[in-house]
Amino acid sequence: MSPVLRALGGRIGAFRNPSSLGAKLVLILTAVGLIGSAAITLLLASVIVPSFNQLESRSVDAHVERTRAALGEYASKVESAVRDYGDWNSSYDYMANQTEAFEQESFSPLAMANLGVNGMAYVARDGRIVIARWRDGEKDDSGMRAALIAQIREIDFRKALGSRNSASFFVRLGPVVSAVGVAQVRRSDGSGTPRGYVLMARRITSQQLSGLLQLTAGLDLANVTDTNLITPSRETMRIAVPILGPAGHAVASAAFTVPRDVSVLGRRMLILAVAGSTILLLVVLLMLRRMIGRLVLRPLRRVENHMQVVRASGALGLLPDEAARQDEIGSLGRSFNAMLRQLKDLREQLEVQSFALGRSESAVAVMHNVRNALNPISTILSQGIAQPAPMDRGTLDRAVAELAKDDIPPARRAKLVAFVAAAVEAEAKDREERRRQLQVGREAMSHVLEIIGEQQHAANGRPELEPCDVTEIIARNATIARYSGELSIAFSFPARPYRVMGSRVILSQVIGNLFANAAEAIGAMELGGGTIGVTIEEGNGQTVIAIRDDGEGFAIDRAPTLFQRGFSTRKDKSGGFGLHWCANSMTAMQGSLRLESEGEGRGAVAVLTLATAVAEQQELAA
Repeated sequence: MSPVLRALGGRIGAFRNPSSLGAKLVLILTAVGLIGSAAITLLLASVIVPSFNQLESRSVDAHVERTRAALGEYASKVESAVRDYGDWNSSYDYMANQTEAFEQESFSPLAMANLGVNGMAYVARDGRIVIARWRDGEKDDSGMRAALIAQIREIDFRKALGSRNSASFFVRLGPVVSAVGVAQVRRSDGSGTPRGYVLMARRITSQQLSGLLQLTAGLDLANVTDTNLITPSRETMRIAVPILGPAGHAVASAAFTVPRDVSVLGRRMLILAVAGSTILLLVVLLMLRRMIGRLVLRPLRRVENHMQVVRASGALGLLPDEAARQDEIGSLGRSFNAMLRQLKDLREQLEVQSFALGRSESAVAVMHNVRNALNPISTILSQGIAQPAPMDRGTLDRAVAELAKDDIPPARRAKLVAFVAAAVEAEAKDREERRRQLQVGREAMSHVLEIIGEQQHAANGRPELEPCDVTEIIARNATIARYSGELSIAFSFPARPYRVMGSRVILSQVIGNLFANAAEAIGAMELGGGTIGVTIEEGNGQTVIAIRDDGEGFAIDRAPTLFQRGFSTRKDKSGGFGLHWCANSMTAMQGSLRLESEGEGRGAVAVLTLATAVAEQQELAA
């Protein structure tokens, strides 16, 4: 066997040996895969599970609120019906002088059927029951009438009504739960000393509750609590909402079961995300192992084999295969060939790396500016999502429906007309405010597009200088900066235009960065707001722009380090590309940027200096 084959076989055996580099690489990648898989699982679980739990909690709250609203609406209908009997001259006269004619006409089974109630009663001011009736279908129910009378004697009408003339609540009459409306008996115009109370009761059943909630629901009379009772299981969740009585305590519970779709979806998504990420990690590690074996281990074996061949044969042959590569292996191969060629190749690698580093820094700076420009858009969208409707739609619909009736009193009609007019005006103001915010968002988005477009246009050269109105740039960035956070910042700047020589898009990014830094400095004072003032002066062919804030400022001896790449005054942030990029951009526009401060807690001043656009250049730009 030749020496070359013997050397090659020896190296293959060493690679298969557990102490070889290949075996160690397999163990390292396996450990990295296991640790990475566990870390990904924990990370996804810490993000997905709380998020879906929060969504499920919101869904439960929505079910509870919808149930309360349905019960309230059911009771309010009874209250509306009883209010008509309360403010009625006939009822007022009847409480003073009971007549059979009134009872046969207004207290008859037909009248109760038309009102949609099961029980009615008139109660004197001293608690004496004048008359009471309970209808169950087509006949009177004496047992339920007795239960209604017993319940009436337990109700404190003055406490239930308070300062109002009518109220509604739920009561339990044995196995029956009813919505009760109570109103004071007065004249039709609301005048006169109340002579008692009129009460109406409408029974609510599980079928009616299911119809109100649009899902299968029932009345729970056994498990009654004054708080919401949530009983989750693996696939479903039982929700029990208390039905409150006149004293504010529950008389029954509206119970229903809903599927835990959000929780199930969260578990499935977590499993899918963990499985997918684990498989992806395994594929990446496998490919990494193969690529390392192909790009590193095999060339190293070939280099070692070639060295053994050279030592055994004494022939100083070149290593052409490895010498053609532009990496560490190629550098090792080129060391066998010539020192000059090695130096040349290293110089080329250094240039490639410098270009990549410069391109990376440029990309980071552009993303920094894009982030600053996108912050206002995020704030505007968050405010628009969180802003509630100016007027409840259901209330407005009921007002319009009531206006359509011909028999409402003029005073009531006037109030409804005023209410509808106020609702329309509030809706118009809300629409105008949203339009103004969207206008600011559109300007911020245009600013982002200009940043990206300018970066693509000037990727390989210095920025093209042209006359631009710095006052207009400051005004637009000030408008955008107002929406970049939750602070209240007052801006002041000159009104008349000042034209300078520079790149409009780059100068806008520089001013936007300085405004963002000033806003952060104001926020660090924790005063809830501050001021940013801009002054512009011209002289000796230059324009000096001073941006002053009343933020936290900085120590005077730290001024030289503020423009270093990677330096940041924020302890909770890293990066520091903003001021470094701004200084380089001002230099590229043949200008300068410096920062001044009288000390910590005394604000700061950013001073920009640019060449003033001469009259001929302004005319060409115009």
